[in-house]
Amino acid sequence: MEEVKLDLEKGSFKIRLGYLSLAIVLDAFANALMINSNMGSAVWTASAVNISSVLHSTYGTTLFVYAVIVTIANQILLKKFDRNIFVSNLLFSLPFSYLVGFFSDILNPLQLNNLPVVWRLLVDILGLIGVSVGTSIYQRCNLIQHPNDELAYLLRFKYLHGSAGWGQLISYTPPVIIMAICFSVTGQILSVGIGTILAMFCQGVIIGISDKVVLPSLKHHYSF
Repeated sequence: MEEVKLDLEKGSFKIRLGYLSLAIVLDAFANALMINSNMGSAVWTASAVNISSVLHSTYGTTLFVYAVIVTIANQILLKKFDRNIFVSNLLFSLPFSYLVGFFSDILNPLQLNNLPVVWRLLVDILGLIGVSVGTSIYQRCNLIQHPNDELAYLLRFKYLHGSAGWGQLISYTPPVIIMAICFSVTGQILSVGIGTILAMFCQGVIIGISDKVVLPSLKHHYSF
């Protein structure tokens, strides 16, 4: 019986690892779509774009350093040091951060930002849905996740009684403040538009819906 149980656990792990890999690629590509549509990126990504402009650094490096800072903030929210969450946040951030930059470079020749406004908006919304679905999948894989989403996850289940919408919305406070600071320094704000507003108020809702309709066999596992 123990051997059968171990085989099942190994099989489950391989399936979840496969879904995790798919989710990381989907999330990174969808973020790149939102950036290149120039109709507004997801909130954290838009914040990173503005920091990148101020510091003259690459998207990938900016996103990764940003992720390290948020990883530390998550430990403060937990009120204790959780090695597994700390390491898993960093393991997720490294490939994801540079994949966003990679996909953005690949999409550049398509000049999505030169499409008619309606098509750009559709691309942006498609990107937002992709980001939300990817986030829903890798959160339920229960292996590793991005520290930004870990922040929303902690807020959702530790402080907000499981509300995906409120968890996502409140987690946007730091990037919004940072974008305001960048604006005060440069006098301009980049990668913010309709898509950013939609992400701020709709991403958590789409994640909640995706939890139920996209790969419903995957379930949330949380213990704080």
